Amino acid sequence: MKAPSSGTSERNVPVKAVLISLLVILANIVVHGAIFLFFRDSGLNPLVTAFLAVLWGVLGVYEIYYSLNWAAEQYPDRVRRKVLPIIFIGPAILLLGWLVFMPALRTLYLSFFNAASDQFVGLDNYAAIFSDRLMGIALRNNLLWVFIGTLACVTLGLLIAILADRSSFEKLAKSIIFMPMAISFVAAGVIWKFVYYYQPGNEQIGLLNAIVTFFGGEPQAWTSMLQPWNNLFLILILIWMQTGFAMVIFSAAIKGVPEDILEAARVDGAGEIKIFFRIMIPYISGTILTVTTTIIVFTLKIFDVVMVMTGGQYDTEVVATQFYRQFFMYRNFGYGSTLAIVLLIAVIPVIIINLRQFRKQGGF
Repeated sequence: MKAPSSGTSERNVPVKAVLISLLVILANIVVHGAIFLFFRDSGLNPLVTAFLAVLWGVLGVYEIYYSLNWAAEQYPDRVRRKVLPIIFIGPAILLLGWLVFMPALRTLYLSFFNAASDQFVGLDNYAAIFSDRLMGIALRNNLLWVFIGTLACVTLGLLIAILADRSSFEKLAKSIIFMPMAISFVAAGVIWKFVYYYQPGNEQIGLLNAIVTFFGGEPQAWTSMLQPWNNLFLILILIWMQTGFAMVIFSAAIKGVPEDILEAARVDGAGEIKIFFRIMIPYISGTILTVTTTIIVFTLKIFDVVMVMTGGQYDTEVVATQFYRQFFMYRNFGYGSTLAIVLLIAVIPVIIINLRQFRKQGGF
């Protein structure tokens, strides 16, 4: 009798490996499902439960990946190379789908219904966006945030990166300018609320009004009475926070410009301004596009600063605050979901541009 050929053996291995993989997946589901049910029904002390849950989370993730990796090792090399990426990326994709894609699809579904989500209204909610006065104000304000905020952050970030790169106290300057990035938008809103604070009378505790009255001026309600300039005072907070982000990215890109190109331009008689516009800007154009699109995404979904500073009053509404107000305060689920979809549609093209730029730079 002939021994089975190696080719036959190779064909039989995947069947065994598939069975092992299915058993490993089933065992993980049973074991971790039982642990979950134990925590749910145990009635242990909350602190003990929290400690054990954290321990289970850490060890459980390690065990799942280890067992799945062991199952993948049972496949031939040509199959293993295809299975391993699924093992290590698959759970993240499933989690992303559960937390992002499924809610997005449900939000899209709700946007075609009325406030109580019990009657189909088609595109009525989308048509209402363009006839609502408050939405007109919100869209106008979002455009202000996008154009003025993004332009200022990118311009100042690039300028500071160039100047700091040539100074003797580069690290100190960059640290100070980057520091606001460590603060959340809510905390920044609270800080700047004290800067803009206004109260009737001569005694002012707001920093800006204290300076104005010191020089003999009249205190102003910067974020309420000065419309539509109050939006610019709110945009200033974004500039204060995001300029440091742009500066750090631009500084790293500028340091990557080959020094021999710069020296050759100087030898040819080019001035620093011409070098900046003719060599540096084209060389870091990809970085400029990436930073610009990233800040545009921030500005399109701006919410925290406006909500903390004005609550969307005094014509400072943006799309995100309108969404919050309609969905969570007025319980108008259809219109609120429509606003969320509008924000998503506005952000998607910017993200696509960013991903294409990353691909050109070899990011993935």
